[in-house]
Amino acid sequence: MGLERITFDANVMGGKPCIRGLRVTVGTIVGLIAAGKSFAEILKAYPYLEEQDLREALSYAAWRVEEIELPLAAA
Repeated sequence: MGLERITFDANVMGGKPCIRGLRVTVGTIVGLIAAGKSFAEILKAYPYLEEQDLREALSYAAWRVEEIELPLAAA
């Protein structure tokens, strides 16, 4: 899928998907975009992020929404 910028580390933000190991979660980025913030506004607020980080956050979120979770069968 090519999501090299999305990282998981139990010691960073409780293991939530983050951007490049930084303390910025995919959820934070998607929430800001959903609230109407532009890429330019987000990048100004988080100057250590890059536009590709935002695009990968959206790609990851879209992939997760499409993922099918099957219920576990009762034993």
